[in-house]
Amino acid sequence: MLLEGLHIPLTTAFHPDGRLNLPKLAANVARYSKSPASGLIVLGPSGEPTLLSDEETRDVLRTAAEAAAPEKVMLAAVSRDSVRVTLALAGLAAELLYDAILVGVPSILASVSTAESRELLLYFQSVADRSPLPVVLYSDSCLCRIPLEAVVELAGHPNILGVLDDAARPAEIEAILRRSVAIQREVSVTPVFRAVTARMKVAAGHAPASIVSADSLTASQATATALAEATPKQPPLRTRTKSVGFQVLTGNTRAVLDGLRSGATGTAPALAACAPQACYEVLAAWKDDDQPLAEEKQARLVEAAQLCEAGIGSLKYACELNGYFGGRPRLPLLPPTGSQRAALELVMKQLRN
Repeated sequence: MLLEGLHIPLTTAFHPDGRLNLPKLAANVARYSKSPASGLIVLGPSGEPTLLSDEETRDVLRTAAEAAAPEKVMLAAVSRDSVRVTLALAGLAAELLYDAILVGVPSILASVSTAESRELLLYFQSVADRSPLPVVLYSDSCLCRIPLEAVVELAGHPNILGVLDDAARPAEIEAILRRSVAIQREVSVTPVFRAVTARMKVAAGHAPASIVSADSLTASQATATALAEATPKQPPLRTRTKSVGFQVLTGNTRAVLDGLRSGATGTAPALAACAPQACYEVLAAWKDDDQPLAEEKQARLVEAAQLCEAGIGSLKYACELNGYFGGRPRLPLLPPTGSQRAALELVMKQLRN
């Protein structure tokens, strides 16, 4: 699976009383699907995954998958402390036609900080060995980052595509890519080198022409003549292959441009949930080799990130200011204060989509 471009980490919508608000989640996903983002991340840290029950987790995964456009790459964050439960959620994600799973360090191993930890490596290897979907490692600076040595070792696993690191410095990204340079995989892409998703394949393979029954068109007139019309056939999915190495996504909003310059294939900043267009503009300017514009766009993100990423409540309020449903975070997390809201309103004026 190709992991290039912008990937939006979704927030999870709740009613004021804390119940899941699945219609609002679906509406957000539908709108994100119209953005230039390449993919969506469901139940990443911005989605408050540890505050959901198992049933709610399944509901969120299902709702997001059903609402997303077929061409959007879908990543399901399914980390749990046990390999068994993580694999169960990976199986559900496969049934829902996700493209990959995002797996971070389980909380039971959060105190592990050395690459020599057998438990840490065993967890990721065991998940990757049996997962029906490819694995993307998640290195979370707030909980526990995966040691660089461990990332390099895991990069050689045939079912591990890459890593999303929300705190990787340019030197670390360069080191990962340099030490995994021998790894090359063939992935399916469209003729314009965009990712081919599981839902695109199913849509192309399950759209046979069908005949409308003449009887159903003339139920009240047995002797009437009706024409049976064939449903237009879905155009065949044209693909080609592309050779890619171990892929790195940068999740640090303040260093999107630095990550891209260091070789990251894409980016997944938390700020993209409330300002996907502004985040994409950094990527677009960089791809166009307009470095002054890219630096100007990056500076805008840094200013906004200081306020919008101060907490889930602030991020959700910033989403509200840009037309997405934010709502309140689930307790014990709190919404922003009045002064914080005023500051967010000021900074978001520059990032309206």
